Amino acid sequence: MTYTARDEWEQHYGEGKGWRRLGKREQDLLAEHVPLPEGGGRALDVGCGTGELAAHLAGVGYTVDAVDLTDSAITRARDEHAAVDCVRWLQLDIERDDPAPLHEEGYDLITMRLVYPFVGDRGRVVHGLGERLREGGALVVITPTVGNTPVERRGIALDEDELTLLGAGWKTVERADADGLAFLVLRGPCHLDTRAVEKRPTTGHALTGALAVVTDDAGRVLLGRSRRGMLELPGGKTTGPEDFATAAVRELVEETGLVADPVDAHVVAMLVDDSHGVPRLTAVVRITAWTGTLANPEPDKFDRWEFFDLHALACVGDVFAPAALAIDSVWPGVIPDLPPVVSYPLAADRPPVPGEPGEAVRLRQAMAQTVIDGGWAPSEPVRDALRTVPRHRFAPEANLAAAYDGGDRAVITRRDETGTAISSVSAAWLQADMIESLCPGPGSIVFEAGSGGYNAELIAHAAGPDGRVVTVDIDPWVVRRTRAFLTEAGSGRVTAVEADAALGAPAHLVPRGGFDGSMITYNCWDISPAWREQLTEGGRLVIPLEMGGYTRAIAFERRGEVLHARGFTYCGFVRDQGQQARPAAVAPLLDGTLTLRFDDGPAADTSGFEEALRGRRHEVATGVTMGAANSYFGSLQLYAATTLSGFCRLAAHQEPEEGVTAIAKGRDAPAVLGKASLAYLIYVQTQDGDSPQGKEWEWVVHAFGEQGPELAERLVATVRAWDRHIRADDNDQHADPALTVHPASTPDDALPAGDVLDKEHCRLVFRWPGRDVLLPGPVERPEADVVAEGV
Repeated sequence: MTYTARDEWEQHYGEGKGWRRLGKREQDLLAEHVPLPEGGGRALDVGCGTGELAAHLAGVGYTVDAVDLTDSAITRARDEHAAVDCVRWLQLDIERDDPAPLHEEGYDLITMRLVYPFVGDRGRVVHGLGERLREGGALVVITPTVGNTPVERRGIALDEDELTLLGAGWKTVERADADGLAFLVLRGPCHLDTRAVEKRPTTGHALTGALAVVTDDAGRVLLGRSRRGMLELPGGKTTGPEDFATAAVRELVEETGLVADPVDAHVVAMLVDDSHGVPRLTAVVRITAWTGTLANPEPDKFDRWEFFDLHALACVGDVFAPAALAIDSVWPGVIPDLPPVVSYPLAADRPPVPGEPGEAVRLRQAMAQTVIDGGWAPSEPVRDALRTVPRHRFAPEANLAAAYDGGDRAVITRRDETGTAISSVSAAWLQADMIESLCPGPGSIVFEAGSGGYNAELIAHAAGPDGRVVTVDIDPWVVRRTRAFLTEAGSGRVTAVEADAALGAPAHLVPRGGFDGSMITYNCWDISPAWREQLTEGGRLVIPLEMGGYTRAIAFERRGEVLHARGFTYCGFVRDQGQQARPAAVAPLLDGTLTLRFDDGPAADTSGFEEALRGRRHEVATGVTMGAANSYFGSLQLYAATTLSGFCRLAAHQEPEEGVTAIAKGRDAPAVLGKASLAYLIYVQTQDGDSPQGKEWEWVVHAFGEQGPELAERLVATVRAWDRHIRADDNDQHADPALTVHPASTPDDALPAGDVLDKEHCRLVFRWPGRDVLLPGPVERPEADVVAEGV
């Protein structure tokens, strides 16, 4: 009996049939290998059938979720074990359904009794179950084996190769015999790192073939576990006069039983490499539609075929090198550390390929609601974009929970050789907030600097069917990836370009009169003239701008040659990699345990600073306190950075008790410098409480050196002025400055009154509340004017 369809299982249980009864040996092995954790435990019984094992686990003290794909099985389980407490009976297809009903905090024990041989996508299912285990938890698989099963029933049994493969991705595997059943206890999922491997050397002079990339209705990719011990895509050599697309379609049906029309087969790339020194040409054929039932017509070549989640492809073990490279051509980045290949992308005219699991839909709606409830998406076009655009398809290496995190987490998609993030999908709330600040209207044409695809699609969706986005990135890999994802899941209204975004969009893509809006999605030290020049009059530029080392996403509105700030948002992005990238000057102190960082000018002379830091520390309390809602501290940082000269960031690289500053390791503080002297601002807890509302901190200034007391008083005065004029209340509110940005060539007498911060291409003029009477004209500031970020 090898049922594959749900209705067959429904009939099986509906007719009163069942399975082998839970034996005494199985119960003893469970008690021996997975005893109830101290304080109780939670178990998941997958494929529970009529519920005998679930009832047993509840009887020994587990709280149990028992799931089966059939209503008839769950109905019988409820009836037959009505007196059993601590069991939730759930109708759920573990392979296909949204796992939302499962316990969010995971399980101490997961069991699969007499069910594993019936699972189609075994690798994916076991990978997912492993992720649901709590620390120290175990997956128990109880299954018939080929050696103990009659020939006519071996379809429900596993051979030794399958048992070995089942245990390959776990730290420990314990195996016992349960009256002829294999009893496996798997602990510590340690999924295998993916390797691109080759087959044996060929005898030919050259190799030419086609590989089919096929996905199911959930967007998972089809791979076969070959007899060579590796995963492969459907495909093979061309025969006779057939083209690559025809060859891929033929191989697909011959190897998997799935049927595709050649019109739905698109050659998307040609890969050129070698196999054991023999040249190899591989056509990557994307199949956009198919019919049929997945089978294994060539059991001498393949053990089975199954669909894999894209995010799991980094830990599936050995993959045939051309297959891994073909997957990378469709979803760049999902398989790391691939061998070199020359890839020729083809401009195939093909439709986007749909497909996503129900879980993605649910998580996307939840993410959107979190952003909406936070007040970041007040307009319906942005809300609809969050609910609609499939974020996970632009970050396929992340699992769905990470892709749709509704909090403050970005998905890192690329790092440099030092491990620093250089490309990411930003936090959803920040993307929504910046798009709201951009104010795209119906039909807007928008420039985006810094690609990735998802943010551009959000903008395009908010701008409606007549809108368009031009997105530019300097990294060829990022652009290739963006184009691939836009083809797979985009609207067709986003154009990705490889170029230095600081130069703006290529001239032929700039609309007459300029872009309606522009958004920069990486930290910028300066504002490129092209961004202003390519913006229409009244258009908005939203940019994460660094000012004294602090980043704010600022929405500017163009009025002639001047940009006027319309809103500020505290944020942080990956750094600029183009010609405007500007590393900050730094000066180490005390053998590198401290660092002075100069973000808006050259490093100051630090002579005598080390001697000062070894002397007495002067401390002054400001009298200004804050509660638990302290993110308005960011406005104090920016206020100091733009109103006082001689500022820098003082960073600590050792624990406070080991150093002289009381700054936490890995953090930094705003600092002002004098001759062989410095002062910096920190906060100390002055009141504790059982709740956040009962806690309080006070800003305190520390100073070193002969001029330390004077510098400390300057900082204290700055904090108190900020407290009087800028900070509104303890509910995370504060007043933003009036900010205008002028071309770098603007003379002083043409600038409005305010504090001036000069960049290479522009001059920023800040007018803070309460400082107007002190500012009769433009204020000159030294080149080294800086301020520190994040105490």
